[in-house]
Amino acid sequence: MKTRHTLSVLVEDHPGVLNRVVSLLRRRSFNIESITVGHSEQPGVSRMTIVVLGREEEVEQAGKQLYKLMEVLKVAEMTPANSVAHELALIKVAAKAQSRAEILQIAQIYEARVIDASPTTLMIQAAGTEQKVDGLLQMLKGYGIRELVRTGPVAMSRGSQMVAVRDTVRPERELAVTANGSGVNAN
Repeated sequence: MKTRHTLSVLVEDHPGVLNRVVSLLRRRSFNIESITVGHSEQPGVSRMTIVVLGREEEVEQAGKQLYKLMEVLKVAEMTPANSVAHELALIKVAAKAQSRAEILQIAQIYEARVIDASPTTLMIQAAGTEQKVDGLLQMLKGYGIRELVRTGPVAMSRGSQMVAVRDTVRPERELAVTANGSGVNAN
């Protein structure tokens, strides 16, 4: 049975790396639900958080295939037990004068913020777990959601180390993680 898997992939920060990673997953027939990419704590290294649908063995094979890309330094599967995952959403909701107070109260309950307002809409920024964002959207649906954008999750492992999908790959390229969690290149 196919389930959702969240992969955290550390890569060298070079043009074209995102394309190579996505192309590899596409060739393996993975449907990427979301992908976020940003700088990591180490200069020249980016962290990708990729959510894919697949069977356990398929995802493990994808992790092994990702290591074949020269720019890939580390691949880890993030599970709810070993990681924290949050996403960001911007929601533009219809807000008539009589409903603004209710919408503001809902936003406050979900620890969301109003970041823009017009005479007919409010733009709300929400950050948190997927379930929290889903709950806020469900509450706002009755007012009329005009626009919505979600980042998909970004995930980080709990504790001081990433758990590798595969530990025995190209040690010369492996990113060592010190006890305090800061990355040090193993070269």
